[in-house]
Amino acid sequence: MNIFDSARDRLLIVAHRGSSAGNIPCNTLAAYKAALAQGADMIEVDANMSADGTLYSFHPKMESRHLGADVSLPALHDAEVQALRYLNTDRVPTQFGIPTMEEIFALCKGKCYVNIDKFWLYPRELCGLIRRFGMEDQIVVKTSPSEQMFDLMEEFFPEIAYLPIIRKDGGLHDALMHRRLNYVGAEVLFDREDTEVGCEAYIDKLHRDGRLVWANAIIYNYKTQLSAGHSDDISAAGDPENGWGWLADRGYDLIQTDWPLMMRLYLEETGRRFKK
Repeated sequence: MNIFDSARDRLLIVAHRGSSAGNIPCNTLAAYKAALAQGADMIEVDANMSADGTLYSFHPKMESRHLGADVSLPALHDAEVQALRYLNTDRVPTQFGIPTMEEIFALCKGKCYVNIDKFWLYPRELCGLIRRFGMEDQIVVKTSPSEQMFDLMEEFFPEIAYLPIIRKDGGLHDALMHRRLNYVGAEVLFDREDTEVGCEAYIDKLHRDGRLVWANAIIYNYKTQLSAGHSDDISAAGDPENGWGWLADRGYDLIQTDWPLMMRLYLEETGRRFKK
């Protein structure tokens, strides 16, 4: 698998924490399987680790919200983590537990790309697991930009595909082009279309340099827009032309969404999904 070849072929759909609804919570194996069944090219997972050093996919500090438990996963031993169960959308306990990264890698090997968020918390452990599974060509990791992280990636993990998460460039792209790390592109966050990283000129610049650009249709908090309002909210509620369509026409190579099936069908029906 090669993410540049895939992006030349089609707009890549990234399923944020898998695809969750009803009784299937996010960040579970069922959510990841559902995302793949709906045509996602990549799943996004959140890195966490137990007191025993086992890597899990669980969003940090969301134990109370997702599990209804006043605990901290990094303070728990594996037996305690494995006994926990997610709540569904009505906050009723489900049958779904917290998956290990090993289980996720086994599920996805040879099938899709995997984006690891919160990578900066456990970079050495995660890269060790990536190499053990031989999935260097399927994994994309992302962090906020920092010289410390760039140095770490360059020295220890130069083969792992890396995306900085940015609201401002300030020369970052040009600097990364000269670093000895696998800089594949940038995830851009912007609340206005005319910001430096939100404008078409920035996308064109990265494309000219052979890099990819990732945009987000997801909404964490409606008060903090990630793509100037061109979001899942307006798309799923009846105006996809101003949401997913706008992002596709802008030229983004990857779009992260909480609605992978709806977005895929819309992009295919409007001729925006495939590039060849």
